Amino acid sequence: MATDTAAHYTIISADTHAGANHETYREYLAPDYQADFDAWRGKYKNPWKDLRDTDLRIRNWDDDRRDADQLADGIVGEVVFPNTVPPFYPGFVLFAGPPKPDEYAHRRAGIHAHNRWLVDFCARKPAQRAGIGQFFLNDIDDAIEDITWIKEHGLRGGVLLPTVAPDVDWVKPLYHPDYDRLWAALQDLDVPVNLHSGTGSPNYGRFPSTPMIMITEVGFYGMRAFVHMLLSGVFERFPRLKFVMTEGSAAALPPMLTHMDQVIASVGKGAIGELKYTPENALPRSATEYFQQNCWVGASFPGPKDWAAHEVMAPGRFMWGSDYPHDEGSAPYSRESLRAVFHEVGEAELRDVLGGNAAKLYDFDLDALAPLAAQYGPTVEEIASPLVELPEHPNSALLKAAHNTDM
Repeated sequence: MATDTAAHYTIISADTHAGANHETYREYLAPDYQADFDAWRGKYKNPWKDLRDTDLRIRNWDDDRRDADQLADGIVGEVVFPNTVPPFYPGFVLFAGPPKPDEYAHRRAGIHAHNRWLVDFCARKPAQRAGIGQFFLNDIDDAIEDITWIKEHGLRGGVLLPTVAPDVDWVKPLYHPDYDRLWAALQDLDVPVNLHSGTGSPNYGRFPSTPMIMITEVGFYGMRAFVHMLLSGVFERFPRLKFVMTEGSAAALPPMLTHMDQVIASVGKGAIGELKYTPENALPRSATEYFQQNCWVGASFPGPKDWAAHEVMAPGRFMWGSDYPHDEGSAPYSRESLRAVFHEVGEAELRDVLGGNAAKLYDFDLDALAPLAAQYGPTVEEIASPLVELPEHPNSALLKAAHNTDM
């Protein structure tokens, strides 16, 4: 058994997912909602294969299976986003939009059940897991109450930002000034605000073209919340707010920031072509400056172009993620993915990317993870060895990592 921690990397995945099954969620649901939950559950049909398949779905909650998969992949710590379907949700948690007024009480009870479950899930492996809690934007007082609960109950991952799709008119857009007291509470409580890709898309309807249109536009809608918050001055007014973008394309950030820099500069001068602006429309600093001030990036299964984007980030802001247990994630080839992308990166910098940056942001104890890293983490020598051959059946994440390399 290897015991020299210094020879091994401590890997904390900044992007994993977990959730309970409906039977377990019922135990965490407020008693007043259990009868309604039983009726809802009897009608619910799960459309997601990985949440129906017995062998696959247990990865969301079974400690033994999860540990076996993660440790074999070299990962000893994880930031835990939601997965599965909480009570009263219309579908997969990340894709579900904000509840309508007549759904709000039940949906909020459902995320309370998830948050309670997540506290216990993380408490079983406190050194290894930092859970991300959920809240809604429908009622700002309720949101602040739920965020405070999440902070007080030790969910170190912070909160998942609910997004507002363009066809949602029952919740204020994220650039609305009414949210300032919410941003103030998050800043004062020092709670990271996490934006995850796959959120914020509108309802396209059910047409043969819908899947292709949705997947083409998902990156745009996934970044829309960031754009709205930055351009509306949230980061100007709340410079200590910690904002994390996870699983979105890191490679898309440099051109996006360049474009917003140009917009901000032109608005500051008073015009873009025939369009005129006033000082009220302007911001005093560039988008790049706000990004470097407030933002972290959880780059899931990054390729070479994603890693290149770290050059526009402030030091210590790039974090690596595996996206376990999703099919598009890097498992079980995370080691090979790391070799393909990071074999030329220096050890000190790579230690931060693979674990140190996430540890600082999400309050992991690296000393507590050291014994696991010494036993299961990849060695410095291993990751420094370029990947020269793909396994027989590489997954999509490994193919992305190997693309445009010298392999």
